[in-house]
Amino acid sequence: MAESEPVSDPTPVGEKRGALQDGGGEAPAKKPKVECDDENGSGPNPDGGGGGGEEEPEGETSDGEDGESFADMMKHGLTEMDVGIRKYVSDHEGFSGILKERYSDFVVHEINKQGKIVHLDDLSIPTDNVEEAETEQQPQDCEVLTEEQKKQLSELQLFKNKEGNVSIEMIDDTKEKRTLVHKAIKTLFPGLETKTEEKDGHKFIVAYHAAGKKALAAPRKHFWPKNRGSYCHFALYKENKDTMDAINLLSKFLRLRPNMFSYMGTKDKRAITVQEIAVLKITAERLAHLNKCLMNLKLGNFCYKNHPLKLGELQGNHFTVVIRNISGTDEQVHQAMTSLKQTGFINYYGMQRFGTTAVATQQVGRAILRNDWNQVVDLILKPRPGAEKEYVVRCREEWAKSQDPEAALKKLPNKRCVEGQLLRGLSMYGKKNIVTAFGQIPRNNRLMYVHSYQSVVWNTMVSRRIEAFGLKAVAGDLVLRGTTAHPLSAEEAETHSIHDIVMPLPGYDVIYPSHHIGDGYRELLSADGLDLDNMRHKVKDYSLAGAYRRIIITPTNVSWEVINYDDPRISLVHSDFEKLENKPAPVFNKEGKYRALRMEFSLPPSTYATMAIREVLKLDTSIKKQTQLNTVWFN
Repeated sequence: MAESEPVSDPTPVGEKRGALQDGGGEAPAKKPKVECDDENGSGPNPDGGGGGGEEEPEGETSDGEDGESFADMMKHGLTEMDVGIRKYVSDHEGFSGILKERYSDFVVHEINKQGKIVHLDDLSIPTDNVEEAETEQQPQDCEVLTEEQKKQLSELQLFKNKEGNVSIEMIDDTKEKRTLVHKAIKTLFPGLETKTEEKDGHKFIVAYHAAGKKALAAPRKHFWPKNRGSYCHFALYKENKDTMDAINLLSKFLRLRPNMFSYMGTKDKRAITVQEIAVLKITAERLAHLNKCLMNLKLGNFCYKNHPLKLGELQGNHFTVVIRNISGTDEQVHQAMTSLKQTGFINYYGMQRFGTTAVATQQVGRAILRNDWNQVVDLILKPRPGAEKEYVVRCREEWAKSQDPEAALKKLPNKRCVEGQLLRGLSMYGKKNIVTAFGQIPRNNRLMYVHSYQSVVWNTMVSRRIEAFGLKAVAGDLVLRGTTAHPLSAEEAETHSIHDIVMPLPGYDVIYPSHHIGDGYRELLSADGLDLDNMRHKVKDYSLAGAYRRIIITPTNVSWEVINYDDPRISLVHSDFEKLENKPAPVFNKEGKYRALRMEFSLPPSTYATMAIREVLKLDTSIKKQTQLNTVWFN
């Protein structure tokens, strides 16, 4: 993700936008630090400034297949109270509204490390001497293909060719000419692969869609000028698509491994997001060709640089959020938004961090930390109420009945989900080697569980701290001096504000407040069967160093307006893609029967936009509560 993160998704409403068709947190480092996980983007699913969702294991949070019963299934989900989210900093009167009724109601623009908001506003290819030099040394690809052949290949690229391939007969056949045709097809039509076949004594070059192992083959070496940066940086605009799904799709079309791409943070799926991506030694021209055949994605603002991107390098994310069907008066909205701008909000970990089903991720994390591996398996694989795809339900039922990993695995068409990865591990290593079997799950997903537990503890203790001392610094609170935490004396507390105070995520390399809230950490972990003085684990990956996180965050660049509209199906935000297409901005009817609050704000990494919205509405942002509200509204 990333929120500086996005909000829990209510029941999706279908929407189309032109031709195109929330933050997650980064994991705490192995040494104490100021937490900069993010939603914004520095972890598996950061949403800290980025519209991203939190880390959620694939397969455990699938939507139910029956849209009409989604609200009923979500009644088993978590609420904010379940994960320690209990307090507010402001005293204004809350009001109701619907979050992310449409994915276009949540727009996230990454803020890069130079502090610039990333936009998609230029689809042109960089032109310089380097490009000209390359052109001189490369054959003219377009000259070896006829216009009819280009038309056929374009249709194939766009999946409009019923045959599934295009055959080009080689007249006056030579190896050199075949090489030129192979290269022309792959350069002009990314995503297509070619092969040479012989039929009745004639040679044909057959073009087809890359797939399977060929899609992951090492990229062929192309000429690359020495004076050009090795990495092509570009803005990735995506709609209703997860960052990693987008990267995997680009990898397939370009015949690259996904790790050839780098980025500063992941953004959530149910949103419109714009972020910077870098790829090693792929030309802007090849990338731009993808705009002809990709749905829900657009690439632009190309430039060449000598360095990739790194997770967490971003400064945050800028959000444009629409909350529909608001009940608050203009005065209530003004009070709420003024409070957000001046005072901020509690920096809770948002609901994305904890999953959406009856078995929360922090429960699995607690079992891992307790070294209770049988319970880990049980929590992940046992049947559960709530929204899941039917094949996952059948897999769980088979596991409960037979305890046979191979039989349960056969129920899953997609074996790359968390359940499938664990079952594969159990079938390979046996139920007596659960730690090794559990290791078949990708490391980021495994760590997500223990980080979720840390997050619940942090949320809970921050709620207790605010309830005990309010919004002022007190003796015993912690502040950061560099990366080191320091407990305040009574005299020092007089010179600090609540915005300076941090609280620790539990770990072996942090200190705790010296007032009674610090003792509360020990009591809470003890009740969960854990020892605060022994946070190192037999398995090194699950040893928690801890980190520090600010209690209060104040957004920047805050603005808002209340708008009226008549058609609930229209978008209320003018996207980068619509601007590129010269499509008109939304026009609002001041007498419209519906009212919405459109707000903009920027957040630093490791903060959740949903928690800022929660402070405005004084409303539970969990999927469970939002789905109930959304269902009432649609009915």
